[in-house]
Amino acid sequence: MSVTVPQRILVAPSGFKESLGAESVAHAIAAGLRRVLPGVHVDLAPIADGGEGTAAMLAAATGGTLRHLDVTGPVNIPVRAQWARLGFPAAKTAVVEVAAAAGLRQVPRDRRDPGATTTTGVGQLIAAALDSDAERIVVGCGDSGTCDGGAGALQALGARILDRSGSEIGRGGYELARAARLDLSGLHPGLPRAEIVVAGNPHNLLCGPRGVARVFGPQKGATPAQVEALSLALDNWAAILERDGRALGDLRTGPVTGASGGLGAGLAGGVGAALRSRFDALLDSGLTGADLDRRIGLADLVITAEGAIDLQTPHGKVPAEIARRSRAQGVPVVALAGSLGEGAPSVHEVGIGAIASIIPVPMALADAVADAEHLLTDAAERMMRMLLVGGALSVRMGRGANRPARPVLGARRATGPRIPAARGRARGQNR
Repeated sequence: MSVTVPQRILVAPSGFKESLGAESVAHAIAAGLRRVLPGVHVDLAPIADGGEGTAAMLAAATGGTLRHLDVTGPVNIPVRAQWARLGFPAAKTAVVEVAAAAGLRQVPRDRRDPGATTTTGVGQLIAAALDSDAERIVVGCGDSGTCDGGAGALQALGARILDRSGSEIGRGGYELARAARLDLSGLHPGLPRAEIVVAGNPHNLLCGPRGVARVFGPQKGATPAQVEALSLALDNWAAILERDGRALGDLRTGPVTGASGGLGAGLAGGVGAALRSRFDALLDSGLTGADLDRRIGLADLVITAEGAIDLQTPHGKVPAEIARRSRAQGVPVVALAGSLGEGAPSVHEVGIGAIASIIPVPMALADAVADAEHLLTDAAERMMRMLLVGGALSVRMGRGANRPARPVLGARRATGPRIPAARGRARGQNR
């Protein structure tokens, strides 16, 4: 029995937080697919979502360069970070990646308290981009280990956050409970001539029941008591930003205000940054040169992936965005994940046809992270084989549509149809 196999597969994953970048994820999946379909055309489109690796991916896509700088890390220890100066067609554009200067990966597990960490290094990277005469700075939000409302970044850019006595507050989200006034008179002189764009998840809000402290605080190590303290501190900070800052919109529950622990609200209120969906800012702006929708339309199948698929995935995560774009063109989508959490089946409602974890047996998280590349390759192979079995079943059932159904009990043959090795002709060079 012959089975029609996909001739062209688009692999469009995000990175796996604290494990693999999006490019590594894409290559690992492609390796698994080629074990089953050696001749298939695999189009790799790792998605720059603002998290780890975004600056490097966009620099490579535009022929730009990476600039390295020692900055203050999230726990006030110097870290080596980088930002990107893009090439054609986005000259004079810089990309600052929050994860490079304030990422969760840089916060030791025994110090994971998002109320104590700082975005100071992010502000230092923005200042470096301004010093290089960048006219547009895109701040990619994702994978952060902070929740200071962007206060640290503003302080690094020359803002002063004062308490009731007129003294400057310290670093970290908890300190915002002491804040009484924001002084923007000493901001970096390059800010007025530059456009600052915060590329974040529009579902991330600064305050309220779905505020960033309550939703992401526990993921970054906060206890319930610390979550409440941080939430109150951010409420106070929002009031100060709205009174003393430069933003005209809603900084409490507006889209993207909670991106990277409230960095979105801080930069909007402090320097007038524009808050945009990360997919609008990073995919549709032409920065990547990816032409993602065109490539989806050419594919027979799309495979996406992220570190965890759960109830948050439909709300602005990469797999949901890929599914939305693919469904618009009638292209089927499947997804792989490091783990399947609570609410994972909800992704079917946004257009993901099937999901699977890459972990085949119970194992320690540290082992799964260390071996993620091999686990991804094996999982991609397993998923492709299952899809081919489904195709074989569809052919068999289609041929038998006009024949009486065979009885199940007592059937002489219990095995399924054989699937021959794929001999499909690829429609282009493997990538």
